[in-house]
Amino acid sequence: MNFKGISFYLGLFCFPISFFAFINILYASYFDYFLSIDTYFTTLLISLIIGFGFFYYGKNSKKNINFFEQLILVITVYFFTSLLIAIPFYLSNYQVTFLNSVFESISGITGTGFSMFKNIKYLDPTLILWRSSSQWIGGLFFLFFLIIIFSNKSFNYKMTNLTYSGESNINSAENIKDNLLKVLIIYSVLSIIILTLLNFSGLRLFNSLNMSMTLVSSGGFLPTDSIDKIIFTNFQKIIFIFSLVVSMLNFYLFFNLFNKKILIKEHREDLYLIILSIVFCILIYFNNYQGLDIIISVISSLSNSGLTLVKSDNNLSLYFLLITIIGGSLISNTSGVKLTRFYILLKITSSEIFKLISPNSVINKTIFNSDRKISDDNIKISFFIFISFFLSLFILSSLLVVDNIGFEKSFKLSILTLTNTVNSEMFNMQNINFTNLLTSSKISLILFMIIGKIELISLFLIFKKILFKN
Repeated sequence: MNFKGISFYLGLFCFPISFFAFINILYASYFDYFLSIDTYFTTLLISLIIGFGFFYYGKNSKKNINFFEQLILVITVYFFTSLLIAIPFYLSNYQVTFLNSVFESISGITGTGFSMFKNIKYLDPTLILWRSSSQWIGGLFFLFFLIIIFSNKSFNYKMTNLTYSGESNINSAENIKDNLLKVLIIYSVLSIIILTLLNFSGLRLFNSLNMSMTLVSSGGFLPTDSIDKIIFTNFQKIIFIFSLVVSMLNFYLFFNLFNKKILIKEHREDLYLIILSIVFCILIYFNNYQGLDIIISVISSLSNSGLTLVKSDNNLSLYFLLITIIGGSLISNTSGVKLTRFYILLKITSSEIFKLISPNSVINKTIFNSDRKISDDNIKISFFIFISFFLSLFILSSLLVVDNIGFEKSFKLSILTLTNTVNSEMFNMQNINFTNLLTSSKISLILFMIIGKIELISLFLIFKKILFKN
C-alpha cells in the first residue's frame, strides 16, 4: 500500500477547507461577527498544519497510486475532511455534540442536506455560510473523483465511457493537472453564473451566495427555514429550475463547451433526461399544482437535491421518491441508480423478450441510439448496481427501524440517504429531528450517505482486494 502517495493527495484535499475557513474569517471580520471568528481561525490553522503535514510526508513518494488505493483515498477524503468541516459546528455556541457535528459535515460534503439545526434563520450567518461551503467543496471533490478516479477502464462501474465525450487522453499523466484545473474553473464559473442570476432575480446577496453553492452541488442546505421564504416570484422559480438542471446534466457537456466543442450527438443522455422530466411533469399536471412548482419538484428529484415549493399535504411523496432513485446523468453531482443504468436494464430486458418472440431478429445494443455499444460488462454492472442499491436500502431500513420513527419513515429516509437527497416537504419527511435519533442510527446514516456517493460496489472491490490479495 502506497501510504505516502495517498497522504500526498489527502493533504491537497485539505487546502480547500483552509480556503473557505479564510473566507469565513474575512466575512466575520467585515460584518463584525467576532463571536464565532475563533472557530474559523482554529479550522484554518488545523487544516493548514495537517494539509502541509500530509503533503510533505508524501511529497517525494510515487504519485501513481493504483485504483484500489484511489478508492481508499476517496473514502479517507470523505471521512477526514468531514472532521475538519465539523470543527466550527463543534466549537460553536450551539452546544453541538461531536457526533452531531460530524453528521452535519458529512451531510454537507455528500450534498445530502440532513441537518441537526432547527430555526436556520437564527443561526450565526458565518455558520450558515460554512454549511453551504461544505456542499460546494463536496460537489467539487465528487467531480474530481468521477473524472479522474471512477473513469478507470478496468473497474468502470460508473460507466463513464457510455456518456463520455472529449479527449481520449483526459486521464493521462501529462494533462491530468490541466483537466483538474478546467473542472475547478468550470465549476466556479457555473457557481458565479447561478449566483449572479439569483441576485438579479431579487434575492439578497447572502441568500444568493448560499443558494448558488447549494444548487450547483445538488445539495440540500438552505440559508433559511423554508425555501418559499426566499423563492416566490416566477422569475426566481425559473432561475431555480435552470440551476437544478445544471447540476443534473452531464458535466462533460460544460467541459466540451469550455473546450469549444459542440458535440450534441454525444450528449443524448442529457436529452433523455430533459424528455423524462417533461413526461414526469405531464403525469402530475392534473394534481392541482402550479406549473413551475411541478417542474421544480420533478427536476429537484431527478437532480437529487430535494428542494421544493410543494407543501407537505401532497399525495405524491412516493412518486417523487421513485424519481430520486433514477437520479441524473452518470457524470454529474447527482446520486441514485442513474438513468443510463435503468435504460440499459430496460433495453436488454425488452431485447431478450423480443428474441423469444422472434429468434432470428437483429438486436440493437447501442446506448441512446448512439455509436456506443452496450457491452456484457455494462449489463452486469447495471444489474449489480441495481441489486446493491436495494441491498443497501434493506440494510439501512433494518438499522433505522430500531429507532422510534416507524417503518414508513425508516424506508423513506433510507431512500433519501442513499440518493443523497434532503428530507423536504415533498416527501412528507420534514419533521424528522435528527438530533433525537439513536447514536446507532446517526452512525448508520453517516456511513450510507458516503455509500450513496461512492456506491456499495466500491467497498466490495476493496474487501475483495484485501481478502484475496490480488
